[in-house]
Amino acid sequence: MNSCLWTPSPERIANSNIAAFIKAVNEAYGLDVQDYNGLYEFSISEIEKFWSLLKDFAGLKAQTWGERVLIDGDKMPGAKFYPDAKLNFAENLLSKNDDSEALVFWGEDKVKRSLSWKSLHEEVSVMAQALRAQGITKGDRVCAFMPNMPETITAMLAVSSIGAIWSSTSPDFGANGVLDRFGQIEPKILIAVEGYHYNGKSHDCLEKIKTVVDQMPSLEKTIIVPYTRENPDIAPIQNAVLLDDFVAAFDPKEIEFEYVEFNHPLYIMFSSGTTGKPKCIVHGTGGTLFKQVGEHLLHCNNGENSRVFYFTTCGWMMWNWVVSALACKSTLLLYDGSPFYPNGNILFDYADAEKMTMFGTSAKYIDALNKAGLKPKETHDLSSVLSMTSTGSPLVAESFDYVYRDIKEDLHLASISGGTDLMGCFVLGNPIAPVYRGEIQCRALGMAVETFDDKGEPIRGDKGELVCLKPFPSMPVKFWNDPDNARYRAAYFEEYDNIWCHGDFISIDKETGGIVIYGRSDATLNPGGVRIGTAEIYRQVEALPEIQESIVIGQDWKDDVRVVLFVVMKDDHKLDEDLIKTIKTKVRTGCTPRHVPAKVVAVSDIPRTKSGKITELAVRDVVHGRAVKNKTALANPEALDLYIDLPELQED
Repeated sequence: MNSCLWTPSPERIANSNIAAFIKAVNEAYGLDVQDYNGLYEFSISEIEKFWSLLKDFAGLKAQTWGERVLIDGDKMPGAKFYPDAKLNFAENLLSKNDDSEALVFWGEDKVKRSLSWKSLHEEVSVMAQALRAQGITKGDRVCAFMPNMPETITAMLAVSSIGAIWSSTSPDFGANGVLDRFGQIEPKILIAVEGYHYNGKSHDCLEKIKTVVDQMPSLEKTIIVPYTRENPDIAPIQNAVLLDDFVAAFDPKEIEFEYVEFNHPLYIMFSSGTTGKPKCIVHGTGGTLFKQVGEHLLHCNNGENSRVFYFTTCGWMMWNWVVSALACKSTLLLYDGSPFYPNGNILFDYADAEKMTMFGTSAKYIDALNKAGLKPKETHDLSSVLSMTSTGSPLVAESFDYVYRDIKEDLHLASISGGTDLMGCFVLGNPIAPVYRGEIQCRALGMAVETFDDKGEPIRGDKGELVCLKPFPSMPVKFWNDPDNARYRAAYFEEYDNIWCHGDFISIDKETGGIVIYGRSDATLNPGGVRIGTAEIYRQVEALPEIQESIVIGQDWKDDVRVVLFVVMKDDHKLDEDLIKTIKTKVRTGCTPRHVPAKVVAVSDIPRTKSGKITELAVRDVVHGRAVKNKTALANPEALDLYIDLPELQED
C-alpha cells in the first residue's frame, strides 16, 4: 500500500459538504450511510435518488423538473435523465446578485480587475439583449475565439440564457485549427479577441480572425473584444463590430431566461483532433449542470465562501468545468497568460493576493515547478489554499511528494481524471479521506466505474480498461453531424455492449480504493503481447535530474512491438551510453523488464495539443511513416519533423 501523505482533520470532515450531504441522504431515505464508501455505493445503486437529492441539496433551479427522473436507465446510450424538465443553465450560475466579487481577472502582469455579481448580471443582460436583437435564438451556435477573461464568461452566460449553443477555442489556435472546429457547426456569431498577452509579449489575432471569417459563410456578425489595445482596426474583417458598440443600444434589465429541455445542447466540445478532424461532442444543459455542480460541491468542497481557480484556456474543457463553480456561489479567479511569466511565482502570488481556496492546475505544471527547484512554501503564505487539483495527465508519485514537501503540508491534493467526453471526472478527490502517494482518491459519486481485464471481467489490483457500467447525466447528447449516432457509439460503446469504455488504462487498489492511471489504452504499449501503460515509464524517467521531459511509443519491429523512448535533455546534459544505461536500469527496477525501452533517443521538443497534452499517437504515426491527419490540433506541429526517418530507429 502506498504511504499516506495527508489526512483531513475531524473538524474539516465534520464541516464538509459531503458530511452535510450524507446527513441529507440519511434523513431523506431513512438510511445509515456512515462514510464516503457507503455514499458511493448508494449513488450507483440508487441512481435516481442520488441525482434527485443532489439537485435539491445544490439548490438547482428549473421552471419544472417534471415527475420522471430517469427513463430507459438500462440503455447506454439511450438513458434520459429528467425527460420532462425545463431549465436554464445561466439562471443556475447567476443565482447570486449582490456587490460581492463574482470574477477576478489577472492577465499576466498587464491587467488586474474584478466584477461583482451585480455587474455580471448587468453585463449578461445587455449582451443577451444584443444577441437577441441580432436574431440569435434557441439552438443557434455562437463561437468564441477568446482568452480566459471575464468577457468570455459574460458572453457564454448570455448565449446560454437564450438557449443558444456555445463553443470556444483559445486565441493561440491557428486559423486552420479554428476552421476545423467551428466550420463543422456553422455558427452565426463569432466573438473574438483582437490580441492576447503571453510570456510578456502581445500577440495580434486580427489577421487570423480575418482568415477565419472569410472562410466561414455561416457567420452573420463578428464581435471583436479589445484586450491588448483599445481601438483595433477591424475594418478589414467583414461584418465586424467592437463589443462596446454591439451592446451600446441596450440598458441592463432583468435577464430573460429561455427554458430548455434537460438534454438541450449547451456546449459543443471538440476532441483533440490528433487522429483526424476533431469530433464535435454535444453536451446537454442539465447533464453538464448536474455533473459539474456535484463535483464542485462534494468532491472539491466549494461553496459560497470559496475562491476557485483553474489554470486553463478556453480550448480545454476545464474552462467549462470551472465556470460551473458560479452555481455554488463561489468567486472565480481567472488567469490568462504564461504561468511562468515573469517567473514561476506568478500563480502563487495570485493565490496569496486573492485568497485562493482551490488551486487547479495540470500535472505538467507541478512537474515543471519541481524541476525548476521552486519552493512556494518558503516564499508564499498560502494559508487560504485548502485544496490543489491536478489533471491533464497522470500526477506521478514524485509530484505528490513535491507538493507536500515544497508547496504546503496541510493541503487536500486531488489528482482528477475524466475529460471532454463527459464534461467532468470518472475519478477524483475526496475531501474527507486520506491522500495516498501516487493515487487518485476515489471513483466519482454517481459513476459506476470499474476496471475490466482483456476478457471483459471486473478486476481489482491489476491493470485494465476504465469502464462505466451505468448511465450518468453528462453523457454526450450526441455528436454533431452524426444523425444515426454511429460515431458516438463507436467512440464509447464498441468495445462492450451497453457499457462505456473510456480508453484509459487504470488499476483500482484493493485496500485503499485509490486509482492509478497508466495512460491511454489506445496508446498502450504491447511488447510481446503484454500491455504497458506509458505513464509507468514517465514516472521513472522523469524523476531523473538530467531529463526535462519524455514521450514513449510502441514501434512495430520484426513482427512485434518494441518500446521507444524519446527524451528532452535538461540544461546542458547530453544523452550518452552511461545515461541510457541509467534510464534502462531505473525503468527495469521501477517497473518491469518489459517496460525497458529498446531505444532511447534524444530530441529537442515533444509535440503536444493546445491543452498541453503530449501526443503519443501523432509521434507513433510519424515514426511509422503514416500521415498525421490533423496537425492543426497541435500547439507545435513543427516538432513532428524531429521524428521523421530517425536512423536510430532503423537498426536493432
